[in-house]
Amino acid sequence: MLRYNTQQKHLVLPEYGRNVHQMIDHCLTIEDREERNRCAFTIIRIMDNMFPEKRGEVDYMNRLWDHLAIMSDFQLDIDWPIEVVRKDNLDSRPEPINYKLEKIQFRHYGKIIERMIERAAEYPEGEERDALIMLIANHMKKLIFQINKEDVDDAKIFKDLYHYSRGRIRLNVNEHGLHQFREAPAKQQAQGKKKKKK
Repeated sequence: MLRYNTQQKHLVLPEYGRNVHQMIDHCLTIEDREERNRCAFTIIRIMDNMFPEKRGEVDYMNRLWDHLAIMSDFQLDIDWPIEVVRKDNLDSRPEPINYKLEKIQFRHYGKIIERMIERAAEYPEGEERDALIMLIANHMKKLIFQINKEDVDDAKIFKDLYHYSRGRIRLNVNEHGLHQFREAPAKQQAQGKKKKKK
């Protein structure tokens, strides 16, 4: 009678397949330690041959030994060539990172633009400051353009700059012009040559 996979033992790491899991189960039953070691090394070679494209990855062989330990439910008593992962480390989670949440006035610009405007406002008057302000203004316009393709008004950008800088950066539409952004044209699909009727 056929046995369906749903009726068989759950595979801990299904990417290795049922045969590798059965080999590990067999390895657990071997009483002679030397023979068990040979069996484990053979299983590692088989696992290695299953994914040859990963051989260049860092700690690849260590990962294979970790997987062998996991699939054997840490019951395999062999001379491990490396220190494998411990069972109690499998479910451990890293400590949560507490992010500093800061209020963002206009989300479409983001916090970095706010900081850049703050720094630009502190620059001494001169060409470098003017160039930096224009770069920031053009970037702000591009960010708005990504959201709203129709209503990108230079006056709105200058107003936002004035607001962010608390009145220290003043630009007006008559003296300063920003780049005009346009949506990139959609790629046209290459039409195949029509066959001539005979």
